[in-house]
Amino acid sequence: MGQPDWKPEIYLERIRAEIPAYDDLQAQAVAAVPFAPERVLELGMGTGETTRRLIEAHPDAWVVGLDSSPDMVFRARQDYDDVQLARMEDPLPDGPWDLVISVLSVNQLNDEQRRNLCRQVRGQSRSLVVGDVFEGDQLENLVSWCDGEIAWQQGSLAVVRAQY
Repeated sequence: MGQPDWKPEIYLERIRAEIPAYDDLQAQAVAAVPFAPERVLELGMGTGETTRRLIEAHPDAWVVGLDSSPDMVFRARQDYDDVQLARMEDPLPDGPWDLVISVLSVNQLNDEQRRNLCRQVRGQSRSLVVGDVFEGDQLENLVSWCDGEIAWQQGSLAVVRAQY
């Protein structure tokens, strides 16, 4: 996931091979959004798959996407207006945001970076949705740090939701 050699044109094929429940995870992440958001920040936008699904469910949402891969940013900019080259480890763009959402990106951060991200999101957003692969105590830690709940889980995949 998020491997540097994963180019946009092969990403969906490779991620579906690595995570067979990828489409379920995406669907459950969008289903976990607690209200119709207007202003959304997506962390790790990648190919724009989460954004596409989010806009289908919430057509009035304006999504600002961040990704640290220049190739992914270039690809996402073909379909979406506001995509920025940025790292999740850096300060987030100024809110307020109705929703911060991330699918298969947050667990690329270490514990301190995830904890800091949760602090930033709490100060700038009304809600947070994270869908990811969780190992060990990562899921319990994220739920605690963001003061959230598990909205869906299937094996090591889970969606965490928090509302502020």
